[in-house]
Amino acid sequence: MIISIINHTSGQIKDEELQTVIRAINRQIKEDFEPYWSLGATIRLEGRSGDTPDKQNPVDMRGDAIIYLWDKVDVDGALGYHDLNFKGIPYGFVFTSLSKEIGENWSVTLSHEVLELILDPDVNLLVAGPHPDPSQNMRTVFHWYEASDAVQAQTYFIDEVEVSNFILPLYFTEQDEYVGRNDFLGKQFNGSEILRSFNLSPGGYVGFFDPELKASVQYTLPEDEEAKRRVEIKKKAEGARRAIRYQITTNKTIEQTMKIARQDQVFRKRATNPF
Repeated sequence: MIISIINHTSGQIKDEELQTVIRAINRQIKEDFEPYWSLGATIRLEGRSGDTPDKQNPVDMRGDAIIYLWDKVDVDGALGYHDLNFKGIPYGFVFTSLSKEIGENWSVTLSHEVLELILDPDVNLLVAGPHPDPSQNMRTVFHWYEASDAVQAQTYFIDEVEVSNFILPLYFTEQDEYVGRNDFLGKQFNGSEILRSFNLSPGGYVGFFDPELKASVQYTLPEDEEAKRRVEIKKKAEGARRAIRYQITTNKTIEQTMKIARQDQVFRKRATNPF
């Protein structure tokens, strides 16, 4: 996969600075992400139509997917530009003003979006797993297939460029993997805790479709005020983010997911009490 990066930040981010970040994220994809997921991609900077997007003269996009760098949070304008010129092509947005408000380097946001675009380009994958809230008695929900949300507050450096941590395939297993790792960095928190399967670390959140509520949910740890703050800020761009695509997918398949959930509950009861 080739992902085109298109810079529409009105000169806020210079192309030479962006190229440095692109090289670091390409290393992250090749050396860190692909060996675990067997999914690779190359991101590259493409041209642009000017300091502001020109709907009559779009940029020359040559890749399989697009990520736009946009300075102000302009969801309607951004989506309108994409739908007019590149409708049907997988995409993501990095609103640099939003990154600043969250307190996150825009290079981390770009890394986050790139990895998630590689993992689920059409935003139509869901994984059945337990509800992250222990009070919900492990009932089945359908988790978004996201690469970095659960560990979004964790970062590391490649060539002095800050990039996002990401989860590993073992994260989507029913049992906690205490010997294997569920995320790339494997950071401990609260003294000795590590990221558990289908769960989240401080500062992170998980999204899922809840058959009982018939709605998509963004879940944070109850006491995690920083994660709640991040989620609230991100809602300013919710229409351009992947959450809206997941909602469309789950609305189309609501009866199917509820049927699967009921079958899963029956199976669990039979497994614990076969007679």
